[in-house]
Amino acid sequence: MGVGGTRGRRLPLDEVIVGDCIEELSKLPEQCVDLVFADPPYNLQINNELLRPNNTRVDGVDDDWDKFGSFAAYDDFTCAWLRACRRVLKPEGSLWVIGSYHNIFRVGTILQDLGFWVLNDVVWRKTNPMPNFRGRRFTNAHETLVWVSMGPKARYTFNYEAMKALNEELQMRSDWLFPICSGPERLKQDGGRKMHPTQKPEALLHRIILASSHKGDVILDPFLGSGTTAAVAKRLGRKFIGIEREQAYAEAARARLEAVTPLKAASVETVRGKRAEARIPFGALVEIGLISPGTVLYDARARHEAEVRADGSIASADAQGSIHKIGAHVQGASACNGWTFWHYDANGTLKPIDALREVARRQLEPEA
Repeated sequence: MGVGGTRGRRLPLDEVIVGDCIEELSKLPEQCVDLVFADPPYNLQINNELLRPNNTRVDGVDDDWDKFGSFAAYDDFTCAWLRACRRVLKPEGSLWVIGSYHNIFRVGTILQDLGFWVLNDVVWRKTNPMPNFRGRRFTNAHETLVWVSMGPKARYTFNYEAMKALNEELQMRSDWLFPICSGPERLKQDGGRKMHPTQKPEALLHRIILASSHKGDVILDPFLGSGTTAAVAKRLGRKFIGIEREQAYAEAARARLEAVTPLKAASVETVRGKRAEARIPFGALVEIGLISPGTVLYDARARHEAEVRADGSIASADAQGSIHKIGAHVQGASACNGWTFWHYDANGTLKPIDALREVARRQLEPEA
């Protein structure tokens, strides 16, 4: 893990670390994390107490951790923590950051300056946003998430088929509708006050983690807060590393995590598209005995036939080659998908050899 001075460092999996995120990130090995979700301070610039029309106080964000002396100071902080995250992300990893109009545009610029590549900006539209009590602006009913890879040509995880399944077999759009965190999910202090003013709903993290990570991946949250990212990661069979500088929040997150039961391994398996499946050559079916040399293959109507050879090629009356090449040849076509064109005789019924490929895949894929 890692290189240079990071070699041999222990990876603190499934732990909540109390400390400054930049300092704590420097202690992690390089390229050890698969996914980062970051909910940094928004720099809301709230200088006065917020009141409702009935003069009651709004429980907003006025904590010291959200205050910066200037935009330049905020930019320096943002650049520092993003650099630290980039160092620990694997080359095929990705990063999500959430923010509001106060900070997300500044964060987006810095992301691009550091070499990250923007994959999507996603709008989280809130079903129950806080009203604009003064009536001088539109109600702020959304937050923006930016999803980035490590560079324009970097590989990254996107579970496209799983997102379609989650959305009734329609492509998942970049506008997401969720309520803000409330009810039993909202952590409370003694006396009923919110434990954390910006606790994110688990539904939001559920979608993000399912979309952009695999079972067993390491998820990092450098601003863990009340522990939503870690709780969802644990439930979905991922590993997590959480960093939080406020002791009270860290303790609340740890208590929350104690109550989380991971789902069974089979329950967190996601739908996989053809592109995500392991490549199985036709020759592998011959090697593992699913189809024998000398077997005759047919098209669906048994108008054409070819014989399987020991090297995984097939031979028609006047040509020999791959299942795709010979499939095209017998049809006089420029191309052919041999897996669906060629069939084998299964007790008097012609079945596509693609069915045997699925059997081979189950036998050859390593166990998780």
